[in-house]
Amino acid sequence: MSTEPVRARRHTLFFLEYAAAQRPVYLDTEVDMTLVTAHRAGSERRYSLVSYLLLAVGEVLGRHPEANAVLAPGWPGRLATPKVTRFPSVTAKLALDRPVEGQRTVLSALLPGLEHQTLAGIQDTVDRYRGPDAADLPEFTAVRKLGRLPAPLGRLAFTAALRRPERRAQILGTVAVSSLGHRPVEAFHSVGGTAVTINAGRVTDRPVARAGQVVIAPVMRLGLAFDHRVVDGGTAADVLGDLKQTLEEFHDRSGGGRGEAVRATDQDHRPGRPVGARHP
Repeated sequence: MSTEPVRARRHTLFFLEYAAAQRPVYLDTEVDMTLVTAHRAGSERRYSLVSYLLLAVGEVLGRHPEANAVLAPGWPGRLATPKVTRFPSVTAKLALDRPVEGQRTVLSALLPGLEHQTLAGIQDTVDRYRGPDAADLPEFTAVRKLGRLPAPLGRLAFTAALRRPERRAQILGTVAVSSLGHRPVEAFHSVGGTAVTINAGRVTDRPVARAGQVVIAPVMRLGLAFDHRVVDGGTAADVLGDLKQTLEEFHDRSGGGRGEAVRATDQDHRPGRPVGARHP
C-alpha cells in the first residue's frame, strides 16, 4: 500500500469542489442517428460522432440562450440577490481523456463560437486536441501549473479565476459535452460545471418504429444534466428535444458530404433495415 499526492489530476479535484454547489437534474432520450451515420459514411473526410454532436449543440444553444448561462457569483447567500449571466456566444467544453505528465486524466478543450462553426471546422479543432501531444498545447498551460502549485495556492487560484462570470466561459465554457461512445457505454450522466451538460453514449443498432413497421436503425442514448439553479425542467426538456430533432434531421449546411442526399423531410421515410434483416 502507498499514498502519494495527486498532481496531474489536481485541476479535476478543484473543479469537483466548485461543481459540488450545483443542483443537477438528469434527463435522457434516444436519438435515431440514421442520417448522421449516412453522412459520415458518404463523406470523404472522417468525421467523429462527437463533432456532429458539437455542431448540433452549437445550433441548439444558439436558439436557447436562456440555457447558455451561469449563476452569477455571490449566490446563494443570505444577503445576495440571485442573478444569472447569459453569454452572447456558445463555447463548448469538450472532455478529453489524455495523459498529463504520465498520468491518465481529463483535459477540457474549449471550442468558442460554436454556433457559427461548420462540421469541418469543428473536426479540425477536435483533431488538434486529440493529437498525441495534446497535453503540451498552450491551452493547457494553466492545468500544468495547477499540478505544480502547492494545493492551497492552486485551489485559491482556481477559485479566483471563476469569480468573474465572463471568465467562466474561457475556463469552463458555456456548455459541457462529454462522450464515452468509443467504449461499451450505453448511457451516463455527468455534471460539467455549466448550466447544461450533454452526455453521449455509444451508437448501437436497435429496433425503432417507422410508419407502422419495426426496423433496425443506429440509435444513441443522449443524456442532459442541467443546473436547476439556472434553468427549469421545461427549458431543459426543450433543449434536449431540439438536440434530438437536430441530429435526427441532420443536414450538412456546408455541403461537405454526399450523405446529405439521404436527408428526408418526413422522418418516417428514413432508411432502415426491417427486423431480421442482415447487414450486407
